[in-house]
Amino acid sequence: QVQLVESGGGLVQAGGSLRLSCAASGSIFSVSAMEWYRQAPGSQRELVAGITTGGRTNYADSVKGRFTISRDNAKNTVYLQMNSLNSEDTAVYYCNWGVRSAAGWGIYWGQGTQVTVSS
Repeated sequence: QVQLVESGGGLVQAGGSLRLSCAASGSIFSVSAMEWYRQAPGSQRELVAGITTGGRTNYADSVKGRFTISRDNAKNTVYLQMNSLNSEDTAVYYCNWGVRSAAGWGIYWGQGTQVTVSS
């Protein structure tokens, strides 16, 4: 059983920073892309950032230049460094991985971590 656990969310003032982490546990053979999504109240879940096994990254236009995604393959962990936060970044943030485990390939989601930016 693969499990993803996010951490690092919280309350921060506008202009501040947070670093989210998403750590995987379980019988993991390999990992494909790792992604961060977010969902604000009343809105659809949207892709924030992604990173491939080779380290190629992509970002939503709204976070380019402010957010940085990175991964530590040895620790099976992906990070999202968020700088210059504003109220529009308030949302629940979820990590999403493609994982090959003993059960085969699957897409896994974390439980979400709340990020609240106060103005």
